[in-house]
Amino acid sequence: MRNSFFLLLATLLCISCGDSNNSLLTPPSSGLPYEMLVVCDKDTWEAPAGRALFDVLDSDVPAIPQSERSFRISFTEPAGFTRLLKSFRNIIEVKIDKTQFTQTKFKYTEDKYAAPQMILTIQSPSREDFLDYVTKNSQVIIDFFTSAEMNRELRDLRKEKNHNISFLDSIKKKFGCEMFISKNIRGIKSGKDFLWASDISNNNSSIQNYVVYSYPYTSVDNFSRENFLQKRDSVMKVNIPGNRPDRYMATDTMFVDVYDTEFRQRYMQVAKGLWQMENDMMGGPFVSHQVVDEKNGRVIVAETFLYAPNKKKGDLIRKLEAALFSLKLPADKDIENSTIIPEVIIEDNGEEEETAK
Repeated sequence: MRNSFFLLLATLLCISCGDSNNSLLTPPSSGLPYEMLVVCDKDTWEAPAGRALFDVLDSDVPAIPQSERSFRISFTEPAGFTRLLKSFRNIIEVKIDKTQFTQTKFKYTEDKYAAPQMILTIQSPSREDFLDYVTKNSQVIIDFFTSAEMNRELRDLRKEKNHNISFLDSIKKKFGCEMFISKNIRGIKSGKDFLWASDISNNNSSIQNYVVYSYPYTSVDNFSRENFLQKRDSVMKVNIPGNRPDRYMATDTMFVDVYDTEFRQRYMQVAKGLWQMENDMMGGPFVSHQVVDEKNGRVIVAETFLYAPNKKKGDLIRKLEAALFSLKLPADKDIENSTIIPEVIIEDNGEEEETAK
């Protein structure tokens, strides 16, 4: 499922690469990131078909140390889908009617009632077909709305008032790359082929971090799971030590998912998992992207990691992960809208719904 999703993901740039025309005419959307409104008749919502959709949205955020749902879910029947609720940023409309639809499919609309907003319509001739379709496409639904949220974060980061200019200058100078991170992450440490940005000095209850490092590309073996783990641990041990010689950052190898994908028509390896400080109590989630900088014969790794004890981490680590997609290699300098994540092809946007003959 993951590989097929990312093959689709790479074929279409998000239709919201810039501010949409509708956004100039519609009010601002309401709700927080990863809040979802489901519009569905009550009988279907309480039936197995509705429970299947609920279970998809209620599934856990991957690679964090505790269970957290992917979305916070609200529900309304169609009669209650009033002007106020139409301002939700993420909406799923369920339409089941055998007199109107001959097959189950997705439709989507952007910024229809508010901006930014993504509305996914799931139309089906029966509850049984709906249940089967939603179950088979569960990851597509999650990734579709996750990429929409990340693109909103990226659009904000691209604004000069929101990103860290010093980090942007540092990554250009050290690697010849570009990457946007929040202006609130101010602390920067530079090492050999290594750059670390952190808000550790802000006295926050959570510590947000980004690292970028490089090493020579030798072969496809650079992208084995074993090589990733060895390289990450060796780099972090040298550059992110603890307050004692026997304390240093390491990867919790029991909880790491490493997989291959494609972004911007380039191979990319993604790793998601947990980190820990050896001989200490610190730890948390991390997300890492590895790509080949062919122009300079090296691998570039961009990573975010989070320390947030006693706090929910799902929304925050996904917010931090969005910035990794803004990484632009020297060869990408002429790519427009390179900070936008492509979205899965659901169906042709804006078509009329199919009606049964």
